[in-house]
Amino acid sequence: MREFKGFVHGVDLGGWFSQCDHTAERYDNFITESDIEQISKWGLDHFRLPIDYELVEDKEGNYIPEGFERIRKAIELARKYNLNVVLDLHKTFGYSFDLGYGESGFFENEKYQERFYRLWEKLASEFTGYGDALAFELLNEVTAKEYSDNWNRISRTCIQRIRAIQPDIKILVGGYYNNSIVALKDLEAPYDVNIVYNFHCYDPIIFTHQGAGWVSGMDLEYRISIDATYGKMGADAQVQTPNMGCEFPGYDPEDKLSSTYFDKCFAEAVRVAEERNVPIYCGEYGVIENATPEDTVKWYRMISESFNKYGIGRAAWSYRSMNFGLSDDRLSGVRDELIRLL
Repeated sequence: MREFKGFVHGVDLGGWFSQCDHTAERYDNFITESDIEQISKWGLDHFRLPIDYELVEDKEGNYIPEGFERIRKAIELARKYNLNVVLDLHKTFGYSFDLGYGESGFFENEKYQERFYRLWEKLASEFTGYGDALAFELLNEVTAKEYSDNWNRISRTCIQRIRAIQPDIKILVGGYYNNSIVALKDLEAPYDVNIVYNFHCYDPIIFTHQGAGWVSGMDLEYRISIDATYGKMGADAQVQTPNMGCEFPGYDPEDKLSSTYFDKCFAEAVRVAEERNVPIYCGEYGVIENATPEDTVKWYRMISESFNKYGIGRAAWSYRSMNFGLSDDRLSGVRDELIRLL
């Protein structure tokens, strides 16, 4: 399988220019140069930079020059510390993976889609000359499967319009069910050799999202160990995540989670990637702060073994806060070991 070179070991900068209150205070202070330097010292080769459209557009679609300059500064800091960047449009006008933001209509509204295309043309025009140090991710986490055909059409058109400006930049495309790995097979064949298939992996949700308030049906006080059996995790999933189904069909209920679980998760996507000669990349993965630090390390060790086995590049969610922060104090006792697994 082809490797996404320069984007093998990374971290997300969630909450800086995305999923935030979009104030100068946030932009200026949530992530600073010292954080970019720290990421480099961790030995990583890139970071994923989520942005919401509010950083660079007002509600009417007028561009905000200061927003583009903030992105430019982030990319220049990355280059200063020998890091590459995935520029991820986390929210576009009319669509967000999080229904709480009230964005809707994108997949049905041609005017919203045209605004999306124009924004990507603007980004492509603004950020030229970085070569393979910069990659574009079209849109974060398409949700419903019924959007699949429209999303294939929209992403193809967007790629064509970016290609008129930047013929060779790497472009990441993910599928439905929030960039589920099972959706990769339903993406269109790669437009050209510079397309990367993108997925996210928080499996098993019952462990990585234990006690998460945004998961429908989840008890905020619920906790589970990484050493719980498949039987225990499956039974609890029926109660805590009933809309997500059983996550462990075919597994011995007395066995426990291991890297073999992730091998099986990734195998079909790897097959598709090899058939289509396209790299695959995991743009988000991680464990909620409700899990113990020791269990967090165990999970990262398992998934990293599979990433390494298949040669899958990745970026962990997330550098600071956002319920998953790798630099947060709670992980101080295990951070050195954890960073080696990224």
